Amino acid sequence: MTKESVPADIAKMSFEQALEELEGIVGKLEQGEGALDSAIANYERGAALKRHCEAKLKEAQAKVEKITRMPDGGVGTEPFESE
Repeated sequence: MTKESVPADIAKMSFEQALEELEGIVGKLEQGEGALDSAIANYERGAALKRHCEAKLKEAQAKVEKITRMPDGGVGTEPFESE
């Protein structure tokens, strides 16, 4: 598995599922729960979940279109451009 790859079980998750698990991991890490090896594994899984969430957001952003008024008075769309 490369640094940028995401485990198959995470790749199947929706954005909401991944975010919920990531929030749980962050909570555990903040509370210092578990052994060091467990914390490291949780951190690595959290990093993969974060990459997955970022990819899902980027994918959604690419699908968003801005509705615009055309010069002839009609309505059209154009790609979303983030600032």
